[in-house]
Amino acid sequence: MSHKTTTHWKGGMQFESDNPSGKTVLMDTVVKGQAEQFGVSPKAMMLSALAGCSGIDIVDILEKMKVVDYELKMEVEGFLTDEHPKYYDKVHVDYHFTGTDLSPKKIDKAVKLSVDKYCGVMEMFRQFSTVTTTIHIHNS
Repeated sequence: MSHKTTTHWKGGMQFESDNPSGKTVLMDTVVKGQAEQFGVSPKAMMLSALAGCSGIDIVDILEKMKVVDYELKMEVEGFLTDEHPKYYDKVHVDYHFTGTDLSPKKIDKAVKLSVDKYCGVMEMFRQFSTVTTTIHIHNS
């Protein structure tokens, strides 16, 4: 299987990229003298992709475990190297689950399956970065 994207320069430092589903995303970066950034930076998009990939796995796994009444928030922090080409050599993912009577055992299993087995983006990050994770359960 392969995926193909097409990316168009939109002027300045803005680029619009599609994905295989046809949806688009605007990428941009901070430019000296420009007050506003209009898109997501490519590197930050990688962190979002990591959260999205793992989140999809977790929601799917928990649904199969009959865990459906919760909220999930993921905070991903990447630490860039000092030298060019700058890349994330360390990444940390905080998984925040909020709900009533959440099962730590089921949540831990779902996150572990995503992190260790299913999330392809996580595996890609591990090729160039040290990835750590923490699970936070907020029972109300």
